[in-house]
Amino acid sequence: MSSSSALPTSVPGTAPASRSPWRSLRYRSMRWWSAANLLSNAGTWMQLTVQNLLVLHITGSAAATGLSMSVQAAPALFVSLLGGAAVDRWPRKLTVAVSQALLGAVAFTTALLVALDRIDMTALLVLAAVTGVIATVDGPACALLGNDLVPVDDVPSAIGVGALVHSAGRLAGTALAGVTVGFLGTFAAYAANGLSFLFVASVVPFLRPAPGAAEAAPAGPRAVPARTELSVREGLAFFARRPRLVALAGITGISSVFGRNYGLTLAVLVTGPLAGGAGAFGTVSTVLAVGGILGAVLGARLRKPSVRTVGLLAAAGALLQVVAGLSPSLAVLLVLVLPMAVVESVSDTAGTAVLQTDPPPHLRGRVLGVWSSIGTVWSLGGPPLLGLLMEWAGARGALVAGGLLIAGSIGAGLLTRRRGAPVPLTLTAKDGDVTGREALGTAA
Repeated sequence: MSSSSALPTSVPGTAPASRSPWRSLRYRSMRWWSAANLLSNAGTWMQLTVQNLLVLHITGSAAATGLSMSVQAAPALFVSLLGGAAVDRWPRKLTVAVSQALLGAVAFTTALLVALDRIDMTALLVLAAVTGVIATVDGPACALLGNDLVPVDDVPSAIGVGALVHSAGRLAGTALAGVTVGFLGTFAAYAANGLSFLFVASVVPFLRPAPGAAEAAPAGPRAVPARTELSVREGLAFFARRPRLVALAGITGISSVFGRNYGLTLAVLVTGPLAGGAGAFGTVSTVLAVGGILGAVLGARLRKPSVRTVGLLAAAGALLQVVAGLSPSLAVLLVLVLPMAVVESVSDTAGTAVLQTDPPPHLRGRVLGVWSSIGTVWSLGGPPLLGLLMEWAGARGALVAGGLLIAGSIGAGLLTRRRGAPVPLTLTAKDGDVTGREALGTAA
């Protein structure tokens, strides 16, 4: 592959830089990585689908099913900071290969216990917790390894392709779960997921960064100052001192709590005020999924997304949410749901690109660890808060009030930033050797 194919911007005498959403797939390693992740996502969703059914079979309790999911998610709240520090310290390819192999071992262990009829709720909860702990390292390591394979300007494409892979894997895994259990038994779904992890681990050693990639995965420990090797404090300090990351967290947090829980708000709206049934909400959910896929494709066309882009898209989605809350019929709601999902997906892709490329390479794992902990707080606290709002204002009121709150907060933030003069601030070398003007960022 010629080096000209990886030029980040157009120069005289060369073709304009590509804006194709698929441009990250020009690189062989990225194609292999995407294929491996498609298989792994399908296996993961196959296991998740079967595990929920298995818990219901063992306990007969929907609450127990929710408990197993919470146990697997809980480590992200408490251990993600350490997981991110480990990702910054250890060789990235080795970290991914080992974490994938460990996840495969957990899946095979579960498959064996199920096959021998020795599985119980205690064992399932322990295995779920172990999976959650491993994921605190595996998640950021896999995300950053994918970015290492492409030039910086193609990172949004890599993230968009990743979102499509996730969606396709979810659909395939959910569909295959029933077929696999029907023909081979429950244990086979866990075994298949274990094989998918091993496939990813086997692909990793052959991945190579493309010309112009931001950070080639090192063969040995990262060359970072000894005092920052496993310091969680460095990641927290960088995040807190980086205005654009704080702003991104604020935008994402308020949007997640009051604007992203459509599975709750739209379900109540459709089955309540709009007098639809489960089939009607299924149609709404399908349109949301299609919009998410379309948004991932559009988001992958971005080259240099900014926090301002994320904020404007989130505000636009919030205003669409307000109108959706006032929908007089299901037909009108369906017309609005598609652009809502598209805008949300593009905003997510832009925000993820900023998050994964803004910090200096030796801090990215810790920044993602901070983000994972914050995101877990939103995911655990958001639904109860939204539920209280719906109890007080109803489904329509929650959608309208939530949308206005999101749009108003983002608008106020943009106006405040525009009116405020840049404040000179110099960050030390340990924070990535950036000046205050760079920290504020003209594109933030």
